[in-house]
Amino acid sequence: MLRATITILIPALAASLFSAAAVYASDAAPAAGSPDATKGQQIATTVCAACHAADGNSVMPANPKLAGQFQEYLVKQITNFQSVNGKPPERNSAVMMGMVGTLASADDVRNVAAYFAAQTPKPGASTNKDLVDQGQKLYRGGNAAAGIPACAGCHGPGAAGIPAQYPRLSGQYAAYTTAQLTAFRSGERSNDANQMMRTIAARLSDQEIKAVADYIAGLH
Repeated sequence: MLRATITILIPALAASLFSAAAVYASDAAPAAGSPDATKGQQIATTVCAACHAADGNSVMPANPKLAGQFQEYLVKQITNFQSVNGKPPERNSAVMMGMVGTLASADDVRNVAAYFAAQTPKPGASTNKDLVDQGQKLYRGGNAAAGIPACAGCHGPGAAGIPAQYPRLSGQYAAYTTAQLTAFRSGERSNDANQMMRTIAARLSDQEIKAVADYIAGLH
């Protein structure tokens, strides 16, 4: 009975994930026209550098590395911190809402996203030897018994991501990834298309989250 349930569950979840990719690509598509990375650099050095560093390689584990992240993904996340047409932001962070509030236009968002996307990300490292094997198994193979698909199925074997669909995770701080997976699990973060990350994170234990986050930190 358990095997039959898993056989039904995994394809259904996979279908949901792939359909969500199309929705995400539509939501994240930047406006027409070419962004200006030079103008984006000006914004990065004056607005973003204190938390994310001027080149997007944050030195603080609580703040994500932005260097090398896909422009489309960055545009979506920045926009999700903004209030649109009087509606509350889709992502809640007093610090980020204050920062993105200084961006005057959609062009500013696209320009700074293009700048960070063009920067070279610095590699990270796994630090917890006791959890790295478990993290590798989850990332590469998932956990069929719990209905957890492999992270690599969407984010790639080296966590390089897929442009306009799934973000780059390679080298991201374990502390930040842990915080985001925990937020998805609790529903505190809910800006994922078709609830796909919330669905997956809801099936992860605290230890599994820490393990996969630490493994991702060392991928490059």
